[in-house]
Amino acid sequence: MGTANEPDARQGIQSVEIAMTVLQALEQGRGPMSLTQLGAACGMAASKVHRYLVSLGRAGLVSQSRSSGLYDFGPAVRRLGIEALRRMDEVGIAGEFLPGLRDRTNHAVNLAVWGDNGPVVVRWDYGSYALPITVRIGATLPMLASSIGRVYLAHLPETLTEPVLRGELADSEKRPAAELAAIRAEVRKTGVAITSGGVVPGVTSIAAPVLTSGSPLPVVVAVVMPARHATGSSIESASAALLETVRAIADEMGA
Repeated sequence: MGTANEPDARQGIQSVEIAMTVLQALEQGRGPMSLTQLGAACGMAASKVHRYLVSLGRAGLVSQSRSSGLYDFGPAVRRLGIEALRRMDEVGIAGEFLPGLRDRTNHAVNLAVWGDNGPVVVRWDYGSYALPITVRIGATLPMLASSIGRVYLAHLPETLTEPVLRGELADSEKRPAAELAAIRAEVRKTGVAITSGGVVPGVTSIAAPVLTSGSPLPVVVAVVMPARHATGSSIESASAALLETVRAIADEMGA
């Protein structure tokens, strides 16, 4: 039992907690924010928020655009987020199978998990064929334009996917319920989702989920190839290798 002279074990550092309030405001803002916006979101004077932004910037947790002057997460936050995702058991186990899939198909492969705002890429292994551009680690993928997003659309409850879809599409672009139902049905029937040019022009992607009884949020594996290589036979071959791989991952996870 502690004495009156001993420090309270629950006592924290108030400045750290305030700094976290600034970071949480950035997260909830869903994009770059101005100093005025951050002050309003934190309930603090802009001058006070600015002092915290300076320190957070020195630590790499916040960065400021030279062109717009807006603030956003810095490289240190992205590294922390990626490392936190990497340490998830599912991601670590699935990641061990990616080099084998890459070598069997000769194409790039990637791994995604479900984040607060949709699918997030947590690993990317390059293949033998050059791609016009690659999606960076930590990027959030669209639900409808990406094969990975369509897999989540098919296998997650609508209570999770609907808010993301609403944020992704303007009212004028709202997809008919029948079209979404058709996408879900096709992915569930074939086991894979295939898109071409949806995220990166000239790139075809094939994705499949790792379905286990213990996790309601599957990890998703994708094979990515230049569209010029996406013939019927190559897609069929890559899809077969992908499905075999996700089944092996699921077995390893104890599905």
